[in-house]
Amino acid sequence: MVEAPDGSVSSTPESVKAFAQTDEVPVSDVTGPKGTDACPGEGTAFVIGAAVPRAVEGQWHDREGDQPIYRPLKIFALDPSVSKLEGATAVVNVPYEPLEAGPVGRLFVVSGATAGDPQEHTPLNLEDPNILISSGIEPSTGEKRFHEQMVYAVCSTVYTAFRTALGRHLAWGFKKPEDGRVQLMIKPRAFDGSNAYYDKEKGELCFGFYKSTTKDQFPGHVYACLSHDTVAHEAAHALLDGQREYFALPTSPAVPAFHEGFADLVAVFQHFSYEQVVRAAIRKSRGDLSRAALLTDIARQLGQTGREYKSSLRSAIDHGREMEEEKNKAGGAEVAAAADKNSWPRYYDETMEAHDLGSVLVLAVFEAFVNVFRRKTERLVRLATGGSGRLPEGELPHDLQAALAEKASRLASQFLNMCIRAVDYCPPVDVTFGEYLRAVITADRDLVPDDPWAYREAWVDAFRRYRIFPNSVPDLSEDALRWGGPEQYGYKVQEITGLTFADLQFDGDPGRPASVKELMRQACVLGQFVTRAEYLKGFGLAAKGDPLLNGDEVNLPEVHSVRSVRRIGPSGQVVFDVVAEVTQRRLARVKGSDAVWHFYGGSTIIIDPRGMIRYVMRKGVTNNQLLAKQIKFLESAQGAKYMKSFYGTEAAQQNFFKMLHEEPPQPAEARRGEEGEVEVVPNVS
Repeated sequence: MVEAPDGSVSSTPESVKAFAQTDEVPVSDVTGPKGTDACPGEGTAFVIGAAVPRAVEGQWHDREGDQPIYRPLKIFALDPSVSKLEGATAVVNVPYEPLEAGPVGRLFVVSGATAGDPQEHTPLNLEDPNILISSGIEPSTGEKRFHEQMVYAVCSTVYTAFRTALGRHLAWGFKKPEDGRVQLMIKPRAFDGSNAYYDKEKGELCFGFYKSTTKDQFPGHVYACLSHDTVAHEAAHALLDGQREYFALPTSPAVPAFHEGFADLVAVFQHFSYEQVVRAAIRKSRGDLSRAALLTDIARQLGQTGREYKSSLRSAIDHGREMEEEKNKAGGAEVAAAADKNSWPRYYDETMEAHDLGSVLVLAVFEAFVNVFRRKTERLVRLATGGSGRLPEGELPHDLQAALAEKASRLASQFLNMCIRAVDYCPPVDVTFGEYLRAVITADRDLVPDDPWAYREAWVDAFRRYRIFPNSVPDLSEDALRWGGPEQYGYKVQEITGLTFADLQFDGDPGRPASVKELMRQACVLGQFVTRAEYLKGFGLAAKGDPLLNGDEVNLPEVHSVRSVRRIGPSGQVVFDVVAEVTQRRLARVKGSDAVWHFYGGSTIIIDPRGMIRYVMRKGVTNNQLLAKQIKFLESAQGAKYMKSFYGTEAAQQNFFKMLHEEPPQPAEARRGEEGEVEVVPNVS
């Protein structure tokens, strides 16, 4: 615990500690030429996707021995609407890297331009000695340089959370723009409006700003870039997009909902990184995290500046459940009516809007988190209460507050790791909530076989309560939920010679790619293996003319990634693997129509250091039942907005993440403020 110059406590997220204090070998020739070695089968049996060589871009700075470990920076720990007494501001330690004015680093470029303002802006120079000694610019809504500091700091902490959980170098999912930039561009004042979004086509995070006219809530200018949750949410979108080529293809209601729910989970669990916020929440809630609004509310200020007052845009707590409990206690018709009006979505229902359906995922995961927290702190409460377990009236003892806050922060870091690590165990396309549960269970059991506190049981119980059920499993036991290898589909495969750790080349660490040439070699080996006639169907692929295609054409299978990883568990255990992704596109023709649907299948493949396949997460390109379900969704009113952008002639213009955050137009009279101005209705995620 380090005290900042202003007396506040400097917070260091667990992922930042792990990342910044890991010695890594300096990068060698990772940006070298593609190489001219022939790859038998490429272009005839399979193709290698553009994401494979892109995996070497955007390498983090390698700290030299005399450089600092951290760069402390001041931020809004939640947003400007929170009181200083509740930990409104924090000093967060981010991994150190030399920065140019902007700031501009190895991963992020922050733009100081303000939409509609031609005035030249002096970019933020975090290397200025006066700024360095003060841990950055003082938090201020009106100081543009603080806006830039805020987005850089929060995006850096989210990046380290992903990097630590996945155990490898992370590449962005966007193609290199014309200016050759490989960093993610962050625009804190990109446009006048209430939205914020990740622009995949341009490789940008864009945040809006607006003037609120709601005089009794939070009047004045509101900047989405000053909402910690909004910045973390958008950064999570960008990082998740870089892990899968077609993960954001809207094939069902669950896909956009998963992206929204996952990004909200990242934002919520990041709250627990800031000690002052956690302690304030523990104190106010008396240790009951289900009532700790400071930690569970998502984007409080943005929820308080809309047409209808809300304490926040969303929450990780099921308020509908609370109302139902009150209704059962009181038994009154008035309370029952209130429960019906204000209840949150409590059960999985694919007819919900994407944010509402995504909130079901958040509610389920956070409920699991709260239940594990209670198990792990019962002993502390019994010790503090002489064995009774019943807390007395009044404020909790200071030492108990500190102990509970420490437990909550550490557990939140573990849950965030579980959430992110599961991405590597999801199918490459069309992910569902049930498949995500299977991914969490498999990934966690892989890394932590012994589960004395029943983390995985808590996940399963919470998903069951919210009626989130995976398909094709006999029951919800841990063994049934765990993914299997090729044998689960009736295939037995040999080791993949050429992808053993003895054959792979690293850049000093299995989590760092050696070079473009080595990545292309690995992709070639995988492509040759999965397209063997005897293995093709086992990986969800198909040969041309396969009877199950019903006469449809298929493109050649495409290898998108081959990534070696080094994961470290909570007890220090280390697991090495190779995570690979291969997909295939089917051009499906609809009977009685000229429409052609782009239907994707393929597999995510986990390979152990000996080259043996441990898990296959498959979506079959010949699965006609799934194809019919996707067509039904895209032809429905719910999926219509995605059909033209992703499956028609304008598919190249897709901007999935911006579409997620668009709000249907409101009648003019419903959008008028008190003085006749159009009132802003936030829809920022």
